[in-house]
Amino acid sequence: MPDKVEPKFGAERFSCPHCGAFAQQTWFRLGMVNFDRGKKPSLSEYDDKLLLQAKAIKEGDAQTRHVAFLGRLKKNVLTYQALYDRADWEFVNFFGSMCYSCDAFAVWVQDKIVYPVSQSVVEPHEMMPANIKADFTEAGSIVNISPRGAAALARLCIQKLMIELGEKGKNINDDIAALVKKGLEAEVQKALDVVRVIGNDAVHPGTIDLKDDKATAMTLLGLVNMIVERRIAGPKKLEAIFAGLPPEKLKQIEQRDKPKGSE
Repeated sequence: MPDKVEPKFGAERFSCPHCGAFAQQTWFRLGMVNFDRGKKPSLSEYDDKLLLQAKAIKEGDAQTRHVAFLGRLKKNVLTYQALYDRADWEFVNFFGSMCYSCDAFAVWVQDKIVYPVSQSVVEPHEMMPANIKADFTEAGSIVNISPRGAAALARLCIQKLMIELGEKGKNINDDIAALVKKGLEAEVQKALDVVRVIGNDAVHPGTIDLKDDKATAMTLLGLVNMIVERRIAGPKKLEAIFAGLPPEKLKQIEQRDKPKGSE
């Protein structure tokens, strides 16, 4: 099974925003049917009583249609009902895609999903500090509708992360330079600078336009997770493994590493 494939406008397959399955997608043009004069819109909600009423319908085809509709409505609040006549109008730049795995619909305006609204497309690292995790989670929740805002929040995560790494957190560039002098790995330095530069350009006029660039915003969030793994989670995991060595081995290591003449 492939890793999560982000929904893409017009794609034949992607990971469903409802069930998460990597599945075939059926695409639909969407139309409008006007209400008769004097009638108003109403909500459709599933109820077992409605199913009993549908099964009591005498006409076979009508019963089949109603029962099938209620089955879809029970699973998904956004579904469809079979009509005999055609829609009055067809929308432009307004589309639907239906997942083959769960029969749920996604609604698209131009090339972006507007339903369902994703709560978070990138999960924070399990060992991310709580004060950073809140901003990270917010960034993940808006990356579909505001990649620029998500990128700016990713930069804020890096700024707060500097404090966790023992720096001042006032100027990210100066903090990265200080960490490099202390032996910061080159790949972590590059990751920090990528988030710093792109995140900064997301809120200030620059050469990078993130208005519609979800992929780049998601990459920044992935880099934040990578930095947490390398600079916070990794050392803690290693320390826990090291501390689990037999006491006599730890003592030998301590004696080995003592400066000469200190005994």
